[in-house]
Amino acid sequence: MKKAFLLFPAVLMSLSLAAGCGGAPGASGTPSNASQVYFLNFKPEVSEYYSEIAAAYQAETGVAVKVETASAGMYESTLRSEIAKADAPTIFQINGPVGYGGWRDYCLDLSGTELYSMLIDKDLAVTSGGGVYGIPYVVEGYGIIYNDAIMRAYFALPGAAAASMDEVNNFAKFKALVEDMSAKKDQLGIKGVFASTSMAPGEQWRWQSHLANIPLYYEFEEDAAYDSTIWAGLAADTITFKYNQNFRNVFDLYTNHSISPKGLLANVSVSGSLSEFALGQAAMVQNGNWGAAQILGMDGNVVDGGDIKFLPIYTGMAGEESQGLCVGTENYLAVNSQVSAEKQEASVAFLEWLFSSETGKNFVVNGLKFISPFDTFGDDEQPDDPLAREVLAWMEKPGIRTMDWTFLAFPSEEFKNYFGDALLEYVQGSEPWDYVVKVVVDAWASERAWNPVSDGS
Repeated sequence: MKKAFLLFPAVLMSLSLAAGCGGAPGASGTPSNASQVYFLNFKPEVSEYYSEIAAAYQAETGVAVKVETASAGMYESTLRSEIAKADAPTIFQINGPVGYGGWRDYCLDLSGTELYSMLIDKDLAVTSGGGVYGIPYVVEGYGIIYNDAIMRAYFALPGAAAASMDEVNNFAKFKALVEDMSAKKDQLGIKGVFASTSMAPGEQWRWQSHLANIPLYYEFEEDAAYDSTIWAGLAADTITFKYNQNFRNVFDLYTNHSISPKGLLANVSVSGSLSEFALGQAAMVQNGNWGAAQILGMDGNVVDGGDIKFLPIYTGMAGEESQGLCVGTENYLAVNSQVSAEKQEASVAFLEWLFSSETGKNFVVNGLKFISPFDTFGDDEQPDDPLAREVLAWMEKPGIRTMDWTFLAFPSEEFKNYFGDALLEYVQGSEPWDYVVKVVVDAWASERAWNPVSDGS
């Protein structure tokens, strides 16, 4: 696993952001029964498991844990509302250095905790002035998920565009495959090559963050002043969206060959899209390894776990044959520095239990299905779901480079929302593609000016 963690960019290793948080809680002892932990969860797809975790922790320690889950795309606004209450979250999430820049006044210094000492690569943490204010708790990867059973059926058809997925290693080959499958979808018994493109409000993150990662990774990679695409992105006051046509290549492929017509995409959710895949109605869907549990747990699922595979997102960039999955994290735990010391200690103790006790680790591996960055997990204590295995396998492929999560450098959630709204207008035919490009370029400049990344001064 050490190899995996070393793939993360140096920007998360040495950011010097303005410090303004409370002091470290020191050694985290066992809190009193009066202490309460309030965890504001970022990930709706695993909310049911956090309820079970809270119950198990209270049964073992007598300490009550309250878990609330923000709706998809609403975490920042929910956190702003909840943090102002008397019963504020004691544990919340920031999405790396940009998130810390907005929440520094509520982030406790965790440098003196066992939780931080458990982190395999300490440089992954969000730091400032010697303090540690965000600790990553999961390593994730995303790409194009495909149903290998459907693909085998396609490859057996006369005149198939490829003989196996091993031949599909660039956009030209991928596009030819998709278009031929779309023409033969009735023979394959599917409604569309791709599951529906989710464009409902709060459900656009697969495109305005995850798909956008690819062209902006390549744009920032060309900035020779920085070793990391995230660092280059954080330093960029403006962008040109140079590879916008590469984004469009894939986005058009999705929307032209998916189940739902373009006029209905404003009502499609991510869960609805995954359901289509689980029911065998689509051969592919763009998502991350967290989607495996959702697919396999869907009512009526017909997809065997052994048939759930990953393919990188090819967009037509030169040399993309060596491109792998996008691997990283935007999930950093923070403890509220504004609550009482007792609640701070209780919160740290809960997190240490979750990532080090046998009970907690069992939930992490088998319930949450996280690929963990902590040294308390052995090689046999990693998720056994098919997509977690696929992430690790792609990271080990010789000659393949993993793509950093460059979208960590995006200036704000509002930038992503502007991007997503413009994409919806483009899909519905009310605006041309040039409009999307202009919105993205203008929104980056305005949001970066409004929410600059601190230089530590």
